[in-house]
Amino acid sequence: MNTELIIVLVVLAATLVLFVSDRLRLDLIALMALLALALSGVISTGEAIAGFAEPVVLMIAGLFVVGAGLFNTGVADAMGRWVDRVAGSSPARLVAVIMLVTAFLSAFLSSTGTVAVMLPVVMAIARSRGISASRLLIPLAFASLLGGMQTLIGTPPNLIVSSTLSQAGYEPFGFFEFTPVGIVMLAIGIAFMVLLSPHLVPERAARDGSHTDTGPGLTELFSDYGLARRLARVRLRPGSPLAQRSVDDAALRSDFGVTILALCSRTARGRQSRPAEPGSIIRDDDELYVTGHEDAVARAADAKALEILEWAPELPVPLQLAEALIPPRSSFIGRSLRELRLRSANGVTVLAERPAREDAGPPDLDHRLVAGDALLMSGRRKAISALAAARDLVVLGDLGESADRKRSHAPVALVIMLMMLITMTFSLVANVIAVLGAATLLVLTRCVSMEQAYRSINWESVVLIAAILPMATALDNTGGMQLAADALLDMAGSLGPIALMAALFVFTSALSQLVSNTATTVLVAPIALQAAIGMDVNPHAMLMTVAIAASTAFATPVASPVNTLVLNPGGYRFGDFAKAGIPLQLLILVATLLVVPWLFPF
Repeated sequence: MNTELIIVLVVLAATLVLFVSDRLRLDLIALMALLALALSGVISTGEAIAGFAEPVVLMIAGLFVVGAGLFNTGVADAMGRWVDRVAGSSPARLVAVIMLVTAFLSAFLSSTGTVAVMLPVVMAIARSRGISASRLLIPLAFASLLGGMQTLIGTPPNLIVSSTLSQAGYEPFGFFEFTPVGIVMLAIGIAFMVLLSPHLVPERAARDGSHTDTGPGLTELFSDYGLARRLARVRLRPGSPLAQRSVDDAALRSDFGVTILALCSRTARGRQSRPAEPGSIIRDDDELYVTGHEDAVARAADAKALEILEWAPELPVPLQLAEALIPPRSSFIGRSLRELRLRSANGVTVLAERPAREDAGPPDLDHRLVAGDALLMSGRRKAISALAAARDLVVLGDLGESADRKRSHAPVALVIMLMMLITMTFSLVANVIAVLGAATLLVLTRCVSMEQAYRSINWESVVLIAAILPMATALDNTGGMQLAADALLDMAGSLGPIALMAALFVFTSALSQLVSNTATTVLVAPIALQAAIGMDVNPHAMLMTVAIAASTAFATPVASPVNTLVLNPGGYRFGDFAKAGIPLQLLILVATLLVVPWLFPF
């Protein structure tokens, strides 16, 4: 083993450890690995930056823009809401329809974006039918992953394995060449969930309350987040320092963690109440409706000369409430509510939060938000909709934001997407040109603005792929790729190509539970290619196996962003995903070993 190969293996091992530790962003880790390889001289400067010019990287960026055009014009949302009309009353039929529609959307859009669209729809269906959302959300997440198996653009691993073939001089996968295999896997997934999900998927309330009533009204949301018992009515004592100050200047929230929800003032017509907004002035004899931990309210009352009149009163004014999740790609991740300053900057107040895998309560202003955290917010509809439109939040409910979408542009967006699919199917131009052309047309036709286009791109994924591709180059240059392929052949070669496929599937699927399936595919695909060449079998079969296995991130809530997204609203525990996911992975493994050799003979 030469010195350069040792360096590459050390960098690779450190990269995988950092990926699994989840202490740094994936794109940052990939850039660190790239720099380590370049500075050590293992790869040249040209090889280090070559990933940023790869067509697959540009295609993935362009596909995010195409997805944004469909989301922005309401196409995806309309399909999601169609589910409720056709699902019928049967729970099994409901699961099947949700999975079919989700998989169809995910075949052309990102799985995370698809779940972000479908999640509010499925939650509303669960509420209206009086069933636990947990029965539906794991099938929703798994369907988005199975949908990615259907087309070339369904998920980045499909594009990566196709690009690997092309770079090695083989015919790349066609646009719908994944579809026959994908349909089989989807059928297995739907049958599995319809028949066995009642036994494998738990029936739970979402963390701190039930979501199986007729709708997320004020009383229900207050109860769900534990605010009903933490609501207090207080009155200013004579000489209170809060008199004649604005709600923001009162600093009850920043100093004590107590939020003012409403003000009740004495007028000639009697007491009149109004919602508390940042600029609202507190008068001498006002009564305040506040929420917070009991000890926090007590400390605020002592410090600010307030008299506590009543606990758990009826709120005297209606509030515009919204329940929202932090999606995996939100810019809020890693930042605290104190840093975000949503109240002063956006006019939105976070009344309570439910951190992922924890109980709900008043917001901790210094808690660093993570994907899956749920927030209960109050504010103007337009302000909350703006945060949702920026993809920083997934709102669980109808705020009327869909009315703001450019619905008149929906037919244009559909035509552009169909043109892209036809162009790619018949190879009229290079795939990357077809995708970039569609993205450009969506901007020119105002289906999506240029600002929205840039915001829609998941730059973490783009940079991750571009920066991790040189790792495969380094392994190839130093003989590491051949070494790994030889190890695979030594282990499974004597047993034949089916054993090699099984080994590739198990390794890829297991690594995808811990590491991004995109990064996993970048590393495994070249090894699978070398192993196929060494065994003198059809490389398409081995790379199709890798692509399928990379999309089976079912077993943990952190294996895929879509699992993280449904974790909190489903009230799931860590082991719930393994209980349903591992049997499904084994079924797909068996199906892969049967179907892939038939479609791609050795």
